[in-house]
Amino acid sequence: MRVKGGTVTHRRHKKVLDAAKGYFDRRSKTFKVAKQAVDKANQYATRDRHVRKRNFRSLWIQRINAGVRSVDEAMTYSRFINGLSLAGIEVDRKVLADLAVHEPAAFEAIVNKAKAALQA
Repeated sequence: MRVKGGTVTHRRHKKVLDAAKGYFDRRSKTFKVAKQAVDKANQYATRDRHVRKRNFRSLWIQRINAGVRSVDEAMTYSRFINGLSLAGIEVDRKVLADLAVHEPAAFEAIVNKAKAALQA
C-alpha cells in the first residue's frame, strides 16, 4: 500500500493561502502565486522591522533637538549630546525625547547640566 501526501500538502497550501488572505486576484487564490506573494511580504516585514527602529531614532533626535532649542536657542543637538557625555549622564534618546515632550521642566534641568558640563 502506498502512502499519499495529500493531507500534508493540503495543510501546507492552506497555511500559505491563509497568510495571503486579503491579497488581490490570484495572489490570494492560487497557491503558486500566493506563495511568492507571502514570501515577498515576509522579506518586507523583516527589512521594515529594522527600518522602523531607524525611523524612531530619527524622530527622537528631532524631538530632542526641538526641546534643546526651546530651552537654549544657541545650543544644538550634537553639543547637547556631547555635554551629556561630559556630565556623565547616561540617558538614551528614547527617554530624552519623552522627557522633552511630556516633562519640559525635567528636560530643562538636564539641558542646563549638559550646558554647565560644556562650559567647565
